[in-house]
Amino acid sequence: MPDSIHLACPRCDAINRLPAARLGSLPKCGKCHQSLFTSHPAVLTGANFDRHVGGDLPVLVDFWAPWCGYCQRMAPAFAQALASLEPRMRLATVNTEAEPGLAARYAIRGLPTLVLFRQGREIARHSGAMAAADIVNWARSHA
Repeated sequence: MPDSIHLACPRCDAINRLPAARLGSLPKCGKCHQSLFTSHPAVLTGANFDRHVGGDLPVLVDFWAPWCGYCQRMAPAFAQALASLEPRMRLATVNTEAEPGLAARYAIRGLPTLVLFRQGREIARHSGAMAAADIVNWARSHA
């Protein structure tokens, strides 16, 4: 990991540069002064998606839909996995019903689909629901 990283704020989407050594010390956004890690997946939209996945931390995105039963069952596991993966990785969600353009852009064909990004590029993908431990193991093995 580089000496400093660029990370988008999950609240105001401002890009923050901070020393990599400070990741574990609850860093705050330089613009809105809120924590850069919220213990909840960031909600991504067409407007903020590229800012978040283009940063220096890997970003694990859960593409889901409100009507998808498997997505609803996996949501708590995804949130639970966050505790093990942050701050070395950002977790985020995309509601494909609200953001069909993002679903089309990434050719999301089945739900839920997890896509791992590093500096804006897709590096791994998994379709289908997983338990929290499986999400953590899969993400770490590809990050």
